Amino acid sequence: MLVPLQLGSLIAPAYACGCGAMVVDRNSRVTVDRETSVVSWSGGTEQIVMQLTVRGNAPAAAWIMPVPHRATVELGDAALFSELETLTAPVHETRHYFWPRAKDWPFGGPDRASGSGAAPSAAAPVGVVGRERLGPFDVARLTATDPAALEGWLTDNGFELPDRLSAALRPYVDQKWEYVAIRLAPQEKGGPLLGRLDPLRLRFASAGPVYPMRLSRLATTPQSLGLYVLAANRMEPRGAIGGEPPEVTYAGRVGAGQERAYPALGALTGGKPVFVTAIDQSFPRPELIDGDHELRAAAADTPYRTTYYRDELLSVGPVPAWVLSLLGAAAASVAAVLLLVRARRRPASSMT
Repeated sequence: MLVPLQLGSLIAPAYACGCGAMVVDRNSRVTVDRETSVVSWSGGTEQIVMQLTVRGNAPAAAWIMPVPHRATVELGDAALFSELETLTAPVHETRHYFWPRAKDWPFGGPDRASGSGAAPSAAAPVGVVGRERLGPFDVARLTATDPAALEGWLTDNGFELPDRLSAALRPYVDQKWEYVAIRLAPQEKGGPLLGRLDPLRLRFASAGPVYPMRLSRLATTPQSLGLYVLAANRMEPRGAIGGEPPEVTYAGRVGAGQERAYPALGALTGGKPVFVTAIDQSFPRPELIDGDHELRAAAADTPYRTTYYRDELLSVGPVPAWVLSLLGAAAASVAAVLLLVRARRRPASSMT
């Protein structure tokens, strides 16, 4: 079971992000301040639970995501995201050092330095295979061997398929992937699309763990990816796909019996023990992104947790330990000298 988390900042008119793209009309703008996606994969089935936080002046927007097989869509559980954040949060610890540093007495003030720690072919070139209303969302599930399916759906819903997005979708068309297209609208009719949207949960067949990333190459600002992976083992991406090397920020096993502490996570995993891996990655030049993230088991299940340290001078009460050590050494030296002097002054015993 695999669980990724994606964070992004997106630019009109086609707002690329790690797991999809957003489209608005020519006169509107929408910025995705935060995108959080939880993806699970087990036994050939993949699930993605996604939540967007948006701002802008658009009265509506279209969100499009490519998927390798036909998907079902339902509302997700918002509690899942806060549980994952709590589970993998960094820890703060204090570590002590013995000898004074530049900012310690007698050199200076107290030291407060810190460290850081393959899909079947579609039956027709264009088709709407399903449509549902989920809360504020109008969800359409599309098949296409040509982006014309998306273009027709977008036109019917008042949007226009940008040329760059059409070109970016070509690899998915060649692989005969399908799409989920969702019309996003504000809760209050007539207002702008704003705030945190209800989470959506997608489920589809997948031969292996994959996280769609190709559409991120449309972004014109640097992108950031946070990836939570739940599996039987510690996981890692097969490559950097055009970004900086991925960095593990958490790796550890979550045992059975923790469902009470993390009920939403337990519901996702079926209450089974899992190994959690959290990965951060940055994409300074998103135009270099050249594929989707494929995940694999790491060489070893080595646990890790990001730790932030506060370094403190080792003290006994208000007195630094190094001062006490020097005083003790000085006292011992004085005692040794006194003993030596006394031994030299002692008169020699006479022989009879």
